[in-house]
Amino acid sequence: MVCAVLCGAHPLTQMDNTMLTDFNFRIIMEYLPLFLGGLKATFLISIVSILLALATGIIACAARISSINAIKYPAIAYIEIIRSTPLLVQIYFLYFGLPTLGVRIPELQTGILALTLNSGAYIAEIIRAGINAVESGQLEAGVASGLNYLQRMRFIILPQALGVTVPPLLGQAIVLVKDSALLSLISVAELTRAGQTMTSERFMPSEAFLTVAFFYMCIYFVLKALADWSQKRLIFREAY
Repeated sequence: MVCAVLCGAHPLTQMDNTMLTDFNFRIIMEYLPLFLGGLKATFLISIVSILLALATGIIACAARISSINAIKYPAIAYIEIIRSTPLLVQIYFLYFGLPTLGVRIPELQTGILALTLNSGAYIAEIIRAGINAVESGQLEAGVASGLNYLQRMRFIILPQALGVTVPPLLGQAIVLVKDSALLSLISVAELTRAGQTMTSERFMPSEAFLTVAFFYMCIYFVLKALADWSQKRLIFREAY
């Protein structure tokens, strides 16, 4: 660096050139099939977990706002316990704790279950906020029309609540995709696990995890664009 300063070259520029020179793109191309396999696994895990979490969130939300205490309080307990504990602790409990109770679940299913339960609790609160935003007059109109609780939820409340909460739901989907990286700690062969494999075999953490970060950024910007598009569509509909 001293030589670079004496020769008139900026030291930061010299360091950047050195990093680019040392960065081994050939190894990344060699491990590209592994990364693409991990990307595919991350995508599938995320899609399945998001769909299951959405169903779980709707059920938990309906139970929480119910007037029946037998289902209301268990739903409140589930939501509060999940939201007050780290996802990593939940993953470890399902992976290491359940076998001690005689329940054994494969790694992949354990990871999907953990992501589903975790995101389901947050989705339940998001949907509950959307339900609270529905005007009470519409609920009264449903009651006056003779609709029961399930019919009011299906035809009046949930369609409007889901429409209002699409942007935050997509935001939660982005969080779930990033949280799926924690499944590498229980040996699920997803994107982050591919980076760990390359690092253990070639000891190139910079190449491995910058590549992992690049793929996660691609997923993030796709979901962010989808969230922005959906929000504009909702604003457009409200204008009419």
